[in-house]
Amino acid sequence: MPDPLPTHAGPFALGTFSSSAGTFPGLVSGARVRGLSDQVPSVRAIVEDWDAWLPRLHDLAASADGTWHDLAGLRVLIPFEPGQILQSGANYRKHVVDLVAAEKESVHGATPEEARADAEKMMDERIRGGVPYVFLGSPRAMTGPYDDIVLPGLGEQHDWELELALVIGKSGRDIPVEDAMSHVAAYTICNDLTTRDRLYRPDLKAIGTDWFTAKNADTFLPTGPFLVPAAFVGDPNDLRITLRHNGVVRQDESTKDMIFDIPRLIAYVSTTTTLRPGDLLLTGSPAGNGAHWGVFLKPGDVMESQITGLGHQRNTVRSHV
Repeated sequence: MPDPLPTHAGPFALGTFSSSAGTFPGLVSGARVRGLSDQVPSVRAIVEDWDAWLPRLHDLAASADGTWHDLAGLRVLIPFEPGQILQSGANYRKHVVDLVAAEKESVHGATPEEARADAEKMMDERIRGGVPYVFLGSPRAMTGPYDDIVLPGLGEQHDWELELALVIGKSGRDIPVEDAMSHVAAYTICNDLTTRDRLYRPDLKAIGTDWFTAKNADTFLPTGPFLVPAAFVGDPNDLRITLRHNGVVRQDESTKDMIFDIPRLIAYVSTTTTLRPGDLLLTGSPAGNGAHWGVFLKPGDVMESQITGLGHQRNTVRSHV
């Protein structure tokens, strides 16, 4: 357990923990955790019956009954096992403007002023008439919020992408934008790591990006520490996302900079797939990735990440050998 202890908005949050006695779902209330093994087998089972469980969680948090543990004495694991992992790409305006402007300068010879003006115009048009860009991730890439990141043997440009993620608590297909937020059970933190130099396949240029290889290495999706119920988080479009790499602030942005907000993301995704309780939707990463700074992850590096009200992560990077 890192020092200081992770905090959470509201009276309680949910997580999965381990001690000398084994692994168990838990109800986090400040610096204490009530074991929930006497109530339910997993956090996922709670999410799958979210509306029924939420009032019960309030009662459990307010009660002295049950087995309570000190959070500092527990190992914090991945908070739950999701169903689908849906990941949003290119969803922060400043981030995408930076990328597009850099390409226009380096590839097309535009001046910095011309490149930025063109990129901003493109983003304004995308906001008005575009749609989100979403792809699938693998649950096997998940790791705990304080676990080591193990760099894969192939590739050198290993990058960070800190993101707000939401957990679906109610099924739906073709969900209207105005109803979308009623499908959100909770929020958590995800760091969607990417090996940049394995993103494009030189042997299959016409196919484009290789998301599986670039983003789904083991340990490349630190998640947690907790699931914080949506009712406690406040406005999800006004949260601060901050990542420090070896103590240097690299990402520090508000979720206000999203191109497509959470209701539009949910509505769009649900036109293709039925969303079910336990699905995890990542909402995109703001400006400040390693590629922007010209700095990538190396063994011994430390990432410290936080999002308002959701706690923090601390991951040390090591080699695969």
